[in-house]
Amino acid sequence: MGLSNRKEEQLRKMPVIESRLSKSKDGKYLIHRTVITHVRPVAYYKAVLEDAEQVEVEDMPDVAESSA
Repeated sequence: MGLSNRKEEQLRKMPVIESRLSKSKDGKYLIHRTVITHVRPVAYYKAVLEDAEQVEVEDMPDVAESSA
């Protein structure tokens, strides 16, 4: 039984999570490193940044007005 097209699309959108274990050079410590990789189109980040700039300008009070 295969996955549905919808489920396959959901899995493609999920971040890639890598977990690595190693020992320190002196052998005293265990190092657990987790890397989360998101793959998104550049247009997505441009839209997010443009929206953040608009919110910042609209929601932030002017410093000169609040200190007067």
